[in-house]
Amino acid sequence: MYDWANSAFSTTVVTAFLGPYLTGIAIAAAGPGADKTSQVDIFGLFTVSAGSLFPYVTSLSVILQVLVLPITGAIADRTRRKKELLALFAYIGAGATFCFLFLVDDRYMLGAGLFLIANLAFGASVVVYNSFLPQIATERERDKVSSTGWALGYLGGGLLLLINVVAVLLGGSENQAEIARWCLVSAGVWWAGFTTFTMLWLRNRPPVEGEARGFFLADGFKQFFRTLKGLRAYPLTLFFLITFLIYNDGIQTVIAMAGTFGSEELGFDNTVLMPTILMVQFLAFGGAMLLGWGAKHYGAKRTVLGSLVAWVAILIVAYFIPEGNVAMFLALGAGIGLVLGGSQALSRSLFSQLIPKGKEGEYFGLYEISDKGTSWIGPLLFGLAHDLTQSYRIAIISLVIFFVAGFVMLLLVPMRKAIIAAGNTPPDTI
Repeated sequence: MYDWANSAFSTTVVTAFLGPYLTGIAIAAAGPGADKTSQVDIFGLFTVSAGSLFPYVTSLSVILQVLVLPITGAIADRTRRKKELLALFAYIGAGATFCFLFLVDDRYMLGAGLFLIANLAFGASVVVYNSFLPQIATERERDKVSSTGWALGYLGGGLLLLINVVAVLLGGSENQAEIARWCLVSAGVWWAGFTTFTMLWLRNRPPVEGEARGFFLADGFKQFFRTLKGLRAYPLTLFFLITFLIYNDGIQTVIAMAGTFGSEELGFDNTVLMPTILMVQFLAFGGAMLLGWGAKHYGAKRTVLGSLVAWVAILIVAYFIPEGNVAMFLALGAGIGLVLGGSQALSRSLFSQLIPKGKEGEYFGLYEISDKGTSWIGPLLFGLAHDLTQSYRIAIISLVIFFVAGFVMLLLVPMRKAIIAAGNTPPDTI
């Protein structure tokens, strides 16, 4: 249910509307005749190009998450009120998303600030959410449970996007900016509304490591540093975590920058972009289920490796798509949809097998540094590549390095040995 709720933010805000909308607000602030290469001021300290603002803000939001999310995970493992902690972050993020209602005229800094808050709260909520997985699913069930949750997330996010796409198509080209703003607001309403069902149905579990004593935040910091120290005892878990952070940073950057690439480099407006992104969402539902089936028969690791090869092919195709070629853009979207959900869901279930019991929140706090909507190196590279070349094609093809490096590193991870080293029982097929 929470995958269903929070995917509205990933889909409608991060993937579809905020990048092009915030870029348009920044261009308007740069003055008459400005374009994506025009410079905008950041608190009077420095300037960036309007086209690079959203990638840079995304990167900054996740740099902040690097500091916050591991502490959040440590607290989640030591509290009896994990469900309430999930609610706190979810409603803060949803509230900030709703406040995009006030993102008008030249208020690009307001949009940047709200996105920082929303994305930080989003990441923190998913840390707490993911830490429930080992408590509610056995080792043999986790690939299926994780894949199903991820699939339903894409279905829920896709359903809201469908409503928003209809609004865009019926609203006319002259009203697209206004409609986009209300679509952003709708994601906050959806996120908050369906989170309420999670709060009604989910129940707290006793902390495996015992409840925190004294000031819980201080205890969270102490536990976090103990986690970092303890990671040395699980080098294979650490190596897998680094591997995931690398290749998933590439996945998240493709998701976050797809709308901007389509609008600014290929020249598509919302009448093309929104139906394509909508198609991706529903294909991602089927793709997550399909790759979940593949994991059952061939193993999760082999299935993820295959998806990384597909991601490299997708980026190569994106680089060569001619401007305005709708058919190739749709084919690209179909490819993304088929590998998107499954590669993420299976990575989550694989990592859950490598966590020592009672450390779920702490380890997922580190994991979430590059989970849904939380990449930072990729957007930074994307923004720098665009600033240096003024080409989104160069920016998109630069992301190949994440998938190639991730493939090689994942190939080197001995999963069965790593699972046993963490004190868990390996499933029949890995």
